[in-house]
Amino acid sequence: MKRILLSLLVMGLSLFAGEFKIGDKIGSFSMLNQHDHKVTIDDNVTKILVSAQKDTSADINDYLNKKSKMFLKNKHAVFIANISGMPSIITKMFALPKMRKYNHDVLLVYDSEDNRFIFKDDMSTLYTLENGVIKDISYFTKADLDNIFR
Repeated sequence: MKRILLSLLVMGLSLFAGEFKIGDKIGSFSMLNQHDHKVTIDDNVTKILVSAQKDTSADINDYLNKKSKMFLKNKHAVFIANISGMPSIITKMFALPKMRKYNHDVLLVYDSEDNRFIFKDDMSTLYTLENGVIKDISYFTKADLDNIFR
């Protein structure tokens, strides 16, 4: 039994072994959205938008909320918000209820140990993929959103 638990712990830690880099095959992984539904990211995804700050997340959410419910899916894209730094009481009482009103999925990073995604201050990160392999990592602001989805 101890070996099984130790194996599970090691496998769990390896999930967050390090940040994604250009050339990495991301494989298939799942995350919870704001409705606590599991969403799987696989080889069909060509764009991963990631934000770790309130203002940059708000910019992306404002942009996406003006689009159709199927916009991200049709663009083979997902939006991930790292909310690991947010106090859980704030998350539960304010952030999640607000996010549940959005017409798009927001995949959520709750674990501060999840360091797969890199960030720059006041910018969001765009991972561009082809067949599940990261081809480019760039940073963007709200002014760039239209260009990202051309």
